[in-house]
Amino acid sequence: MIKKNRAGNPTVSLLPTDVEGFDSLARLALDMRWSWNHCTDEVWRQLDPVQWELTHNPWGLLQTASRDQLARVLSDPGFRGKVDALVHSGELAAQAPAWFQHKYPKASLTSVAYFSMEYMLSESLPIYSGGLGNVAGDQLKAASDLGVPVVGVGLLYQQGYFRQAIDKDGAQQAFYPYNDPGQLPITPLRRPNGEWLRLEIELPGYSVWLRAWEAQVGRVRLYLLDSNDAANEPVHRGITSELYGGGPDLRLRQEILLGIGGWRLLAALGIRPEVCHLNEGHAAFAVLERASSFMSESNQSFEVALAVTRSGNLFTTHTAVPAGFDRFTPDLIGRYLGGYAAKKLGLPLRDLLALGRQNPNDPSESFNMAYLAIRGSGAVNGVSRLHG
Repeated sequence: MIKKNRAGNPTVSLLPTDVEGFDSLARLALDMRWSWNHCTDEVWRQLDPVQWELTHNPWGLLQTASRDQLARVLSDPGFRGKVDALVHSGELAAQAPAWFQHKYPKASLTSVAYFSMEYMLSESLPIYSGGLGNVAGDQLKAASDLGVPVVGVGLLYQQGYFRQAIDKDGAQQAFYPYNDPGQLPITPLRRPNGEWLRLEIELPGYSVWLRAWEAQVGRVRLYLLDSNDAANEPVHRGITSELYGGGPDLRLRQEILLGIGGWRLLAALGIRPEVCHLNEGHAAFAVLERASSFMSESNQSFEVALAVTRSGNLFTTHTAVPAGFDRFTPDLIGRYLGGYAAKKLGLPLRDLLALGRQNPNDPSESFNMAYLAIRGSGAVNGVSRLHG
């Protein structure tokens, strides 16, 4: 159908938004509360039982359902009443005080920023690989149920994790299905004027534009960044192509986008978290960007900024062995972060490298993201008592 945007210009919408009741279905489909609260399952099963069993992706199901099918089902008073009741109950649940509001009615905590390289919320949003994402997804779901004011920050991968198949010789074959954003339960994050929220991140010799997306996880919002923006060179559009793909160069760029880009995204949204939770060391560069923001606001040195902000940073490690932490050569850190350290932090490269070394005075030692996270956090824990 043809619609008009805020400027009055015609745009094309591929969704049957003119079907009465479709907006209510879309609201249910885009709230990923359905991934752990199954009160809407029967709605999707009734709309398209085959597609639902195949995908368990309500938003993707709405993309493929025909206009006639949607109109027919929504014209049923019983079905429409069920949908409207679910929307209403969801609104009431989102507004009702939960455990956090009852337990801490006068809490000054307004926002916890939870940074993670991956999130396992549902197979319909395949941006996870294993245990790290499992914990991250459950943290967001629990925060929603408990009413804890959390926002998630991560990356949107064009391919995500691989799927495996065994060929006729018994060998594993890896396949990377494309994550079509239009089929995922996410929406573009927009500024008040309707413009898509995009960030520019400077890397050596070029800039990378990041698009911002939003996933609703009950009461919680998960913000995702991806580099697949038309303003980028093709090679740079692929920075967020795969979860844990490529070599150290690509991994370092991904972690710059997550940590530095993620903190800047929160600033662009007007979100000022009192607590920054680093789910593993991948996002440790958020420590530097948070200190940089404090420096800009207070005109203080990096040492003062780190001392002030680190009390609000928490680092959780999952694999407390050397092989579990990302390490980068001093040359690679110098190439990608030397200019950032000098311009934004007022630090010589050797001082930046010292933050990521067990022995700050060893010039040959690699830069370890876990050491940066530890030195930049006021509290450090393990994902379990055994790990801790």
